[in-house]
Amino acid sequence: MNTSPTDVAPESAAPGADCTVCAHAADLLPAGRCQPGDACIVAHSGRQIDRFLRRNRDQAERHLDDAFWERRAIAATYAPVEAVAPLRRDPDEVVRRVVASRLRGDALLDMLKDPDREVRVTVAARLPEAQLALLMHDPDYSVRVEVARRLPHGKLMAMGHDPDREVRKAVARRLPPFALGLMLADEDAEVRRIVAERALPELAERLLADPDWRVRFEAAGKAPPPALDALFDDPEPPVRELARSRCPHAPERSIEDAT
Repeated sequence: MNTSPTDVAPESAAPGADCTVCAHAADLLPAGRCQPGDACIVAHSGRQIDRFLRRNRDQAERHLDDAFWERRAIAATYAPVEAVAPLRRDPDEVVRRVVASRLRGDALLDMLKDPDREVRVTVAARLPEAQLALLMHDPDYSVRVEVARRLPHGKLMAMGHDPDREVRKAVARRLPPFALGLMLADEDAEVRRIVAERALPELAERLLADPDWRVRFEAAGKAPPPALDALFDDPEPPVRELARSRCPHAPERSIEDAT
């Protein structure tokens, strides 16, 4: 698997370019628009290729069909968007990731089933909101997490039972507080903790007896004070202290609590 463009061996390890066989020796080199060892399109150095194309964006399109994957990927960064679109089916995943980062709207639809998950994550980050539901059931959880971060609230509840906890955590962070009841009984304690942290008081009250002390702690900070009596003797000191601090009628601390 290739890495990202410019993430290659140090330039000192890259073979030097032979300017005598380069098409740019007669024009760009005398004009200072390229420099052997620094900004060179024929070098096998991502940094040198990037420097060259940054100075000479007008040259990018001609290198989109280059045999070297990294040269194609960097050229796709600088070439006009309309010229980059045909590379959606490039054999190299890094090139396709760059393409996905450049395209917008319907032009991304052909990449929904790309075999590389990072390509699909990029697609999910850039698709119009109205089309995000097309990736709600992607086989990779990281793609679904990105969808959950952007999906309109009206469709987000459908992801509340996703099999992956990271997806459900993203959903819990974004659902409107009044809708968090959907996730009260989630099997994962961290998901329930997020729910308790964001819940409305009446909903938080329903989590005061949660088996995980972190959930009870968050719920104790949100639930109505009259409901906190049961936590005055909670086995976890942070939960007890928070419950008592919110209730003027709480009994004084016992000697065991103070030690």
